Amino acid sequence: MVMVCLAGNVLAQPQARRQQQTQKQKSNANNMTTRAQISFPTQAEMSEDVVWRRDIYRELDLNQDANAGLYYPVEPVGTQMNLFCYLFKLVMTGNIKAYEYRLDGNEVFNDSARVKPFDLLKNHNIYYERTDRGVRIDDSDIPSREVTGYYLKESAYYDQATATFHTQVLALCPILKREDDFGDGTTNYPLFWVRYDDLAPFLAKQTIMTSNLNNAATMSMDDYFTKNMYRGPIYKTTNMLGRTLAQYCPTDSAMAKEQKRIEAEIEAFEKNMWGDQVKKDSLDSIAKLDKKEQKALKKQNKRAAGTKSTVKKASKTKTSRSSGSSGAKISVRRERH
Repeated sequence: MVMVCLAGNVLAQPQARRQQQTQKQKSNANNMTTRAQISFPTQAEMSEDVVWRRDIYRELDLNQDANAGLYYPVEPVGTQMNLFCYLFKLVMTGNIKAYEYRLDGNEVFNDSARVKPFDLLKNHNIYYERTDRGVRIDDSDIPSREVTGYYLKESAYYDQATATFHTQVLALCPILKREDDFGDGTTNYPLFWVRYDDLAPFLAKQTIMTSNLNNAATMSMDDYFTKNMYRGPIYKTTNMLGRTLAQYCPTDSAMAKEQKRIEAEIEAFEKNMWGDQVKKDSLDSIAKLDKKEQKALKKQNKRAAGTKSTVKKASKTKTSRSSGSSGAKISVRRERH
C-alpha cells in the first residue's frame, strides 16, 4: 500500500505541473497584444527624451485628391471600404478604444474618457438592431458618406539616438458633417479620438487606391500615413497657452501666414540639421554668378590645367635627358675599355 501511494504521488506531480504550465500559457496568451497576435512589424516608437519635438494638428479634407483615397468607396464593396467604415467597425467590435472629443480640442487617452459604443450610436442617431447574437448594423446605416474630414495630430521630432528626423501620426478624429434641418448649412461633429498606435496593425491589412490614372497603384493605409502622403492645413499647435490659430489670427490672411510660418520653421529645422542648407546656399551662389565671372573661372581652371601639363612635360624631358646622358657615359666607358 505504501508503494502504491508513493507511486500515485509521483504520477500526480507531473500532472499538476502540466496544469500549471497550461494555465500560465493561457494567461500569457490573454496578455498578448493585438499587434503580436496578427504579427505586424511595427515601426520604432518615439522616445520620450528627444531633444526637439513639435506637435501640430491638421484638418484633412477628404474632397482633396491627396486624401480622396480615405473616402472612397463610400459604402463597402467586397473587402474594400473607406477609413471611417473600417474604423467604425473596429470601435463597435471592441478591437480598438475610442476616446471622447473634448470642447477644448485636447485629447485624453485614459479610461475615464472612453466612449461607449452604444452612446455613440444614440448620440448621432445611427440605426441599429438588437438580435440574439448582439447588435447588428447594416453597412448602409454607417454614416461613412457624411464623414468627409478628419482631425489629425502628428509630431515632428529629431531622434538623437539615430540622428534622424521623423514625422509620426499620433491620433485621428473623424468629423461628421451634417446639414441642418432647414438646409442653411452644415455642422461639424467631431466624433471621437483614436490612438494611431492602436489602429496601425489593422490599417496594415487594408489597402487604398493612390492614383486616378493607374488603378493598380495601391498601398496599405498604414503606409499612407507613415509616408505622410496626406495633406491638410494646420489649425493648432501644442503651445503653453493652449490656443488655436483661430484664436490669435484675426483674419484668414493672417491665419494663412501663420500656417506658412509654422511649416517653414519645421522645414528649416530639418534642412539645417545636417548642413544641407549650407550646401544649397553655396550652389545657389555659384549659379547666381554672371556669365563673365563664370568665363573667368573657366579660364582660370584652364590655366591651372595648362600649368600642370607643362610641368608634367618638363619633368618628362628632364627624365629623358638624364637617361640619354647616362647612356652616353656608358658608351664612352665601353670605347675606352
